[in-house]
Amino acid sequence: MLYNAPILVVDDEPAIVRLLKTVLRKEGYSHIDEAGSAEEALAACARTAYRLIILDVMLPGMSGTEACAQIRRMTDAPVLFLSARSTDLDKLSGFAVGGDDYVTKPFNPLEVAARVHSLLRRSQPSEAAPAVAAGRVYDFGRFQLKEASAELIVEGRPVTCPSLVYQLLLFLCRHPNRIFTKTELYEKVWGAEAFGDDNTVMVHIHRVRERIEADPSKPAHLVNVRGLGYKLVQREDAR
Repeated sequence: MLYNAPILVVDDEPAIVRLLKTVLRKEGYSHIDEAGSAEEALAACARTAYRLIILDVMLPGMSGTEACAQIRRMTDAPVLFLSARSTDLDKLSGFAVGGDDYVTKPFNPLEVAARVHSLLRRSQPSEAAPAVAAGRVYDFGRFQLKEASAELIVEGRPVTCPSLVYQLLLFLCRHPNRIFTKTELYEKVWGAEAFGDDNTVMVHIHRVRERIEADPSKPAHLVNVRGLGYKLVQREDAR
């Protein structure tokens, strides 16, 4: 169940931890743990298979970004960063180490709750998918995506794919040759209409390209249509 998913809140400010736990509990989430440092967070992740981690960037000692890099060795659970830093460079640094979304302080706690819900919903396997769709294999020549097993095969070899990277690629595979803006992709994949962030989409586009492109800097499959958005190109001979 979505609302039984174990969540870890990591922040060295007790007031923020209390606020987030209160809001999330009011939203129906029942399993919420807390940590006041990166070291405590890593120990908690070693004990518990969290479904989502809310991680402050500015922690005493080891930073949140440093911790995220280590967390990624243990789990692919979505990581939502919290930070007082709001520059594009700060956001991209968080995404580069494996973060899935980014909220700047001061924040609206309801916005955080909305993003938590979207990340959890998108990262859980779909139980209601039609049997025909669930068994479909999307073939793009160089790579194939097997929906039934959530498996990405690139040039005959399986490639690991974190949940939100997979969800973005799956959405694009379902709509080949169609252009989507960054806002549309955020709404369709992350499911949070009011809280879209261009950097979130751009970084996940790059993560997809790292997996499916021969040269991610010169994409042949997931291309940018200048001034319009992105599309996943499927040639007739690759179907």
